[in-house]
Amino acid sequence: DFLCISLVNGFIQLRYNLGDQTVILQTSQKVHADGKTWHLLKAGRVGNEGYLDLDGTNITQKARAGMNALDTHTDFYVGGVSSLNLVNSMAIENEPTGFSGCIREILINDRELKLTATDPKGGANIGDCDGTVCGYSVCKNNGTCQVENSGFSCSCPQGWVGSTCEESVHCSQNRCGTQALCIPQPALLSYTCACALGWSGKHCDNKINFFTAKFVGNSYIKYIDPLYGKRDLQYSRISLNFTTTQIEALMVWMGKAEDEENDFLAIGLANGTLKVVINLGERISVPLIHSKDSTCCDERWHFVTVIQNQTCIKVYLDEELILFEDIDPHRKYTALNYGGICYFGGFEIGRKVHTVTAGLFQKQFIGKIKDIALFQDSKKIQLMKAEGYNVHNGDHRN
Repeated sequence: DFLCISLVNGFIQLRYNLGDQTVILQTSQKVHADGKTWHLLKAGRVGNEGYLDLDGTNITQKARAGMNALDTHTDFYVGGVSSLNLVNSMAIENEPTGFSGCIREILINDRELKLTATDPKGGANIGDCDGTVCGYSVCKNNGTCQVENSGFSCSCPQGWVGSTCEESVHCSQNRCGTQALCIPQPALLSYTCACALGWSGKHCDNKINFFTAKFVGNSYIKYIDPLYGKRDLQYSRISLNFTTTQIEALMVWMGKAEDEENDFLAIGLANGTLKVVINLGERISVPLIHSKDSTCCDERWHFVTVIQNQTCIKVYLDEELILFEDIDPHRKYTALNYGGICYFGGFEIGRKVHTVTAGLFQKQFIGKIKDIALFQDSKKIQLMKAEGYNVHNGDHRN
């Protein structure tokens, strides 16, 4: 498998192979070869459908039915490769040569690569395209950079302060407490505090402890399974109690949630019914959705259990088996390699559920969750030992 972006006779070309065919897309316009003009390039694929966008002009192409996941297990190269033997003969049109020019602001699955002297794994013959200490993104939030004898300085737009314009004026003198995050509210000329797990109050200065987690929106818990290295990942199990009035929500995401290739098991609500989705590798299974009328959004407590036995999935709701399906009778992938990471209620602040789950779930969870158990563990997980924000004490009826 491979995905390659190259410059061919002045045109941008995208080639990718998911294991059974090579797909080729090429822009209709050439790039300016004047060494001065910056171009914005967006390229990628969703399943086996590829897209290529140069400065707002977009083309897409869907391959014939077949493989739909990119499985490379190699390093990611920018501008060239360490050895020409690494380049698949179908990945480029001509003999491979290194790129000459400037590249900046590379985002892979919405995460920016740090093109510094220390962050990449390796490289050679790379210089500074800007030629000054300013670079292209030293000053944040549209700040203007000026070169100084001692380095640089940033002229900040209205509403931002700091040496690199990184801080909102509304948070410059905030009173948010331990590990709390200041969230600017420009329309109100103020701010709010997002409390770290174990803290509450307007300024997150009240220490709390709980067994029932109350999610209020923009909330999440990220739990790292300390026994992950000892698990038999072909036989996974998770159970929990929940109560909510929402009809759309993500409750559980077992998986790294870093990119589309990560294995995961997800539990949530869609149109008021229970929805379970799983990816054991290469492809996402058809979502399992409870067909009966909504029984999950009535403010009562409900008990859900999801069991993965290789490729067989069982879902119990209030002790009743409601879903049972073999998602891959061929048994190509049978283990849930979730990386020992479990998210509850949503993802980190700033990461939208709809985006991270590629539309599988629409909203963060608002409600209560308790009694979470993994695999056949006799003890429930201790939520207070996890990471999280905006999670309240739900032990009492409030």
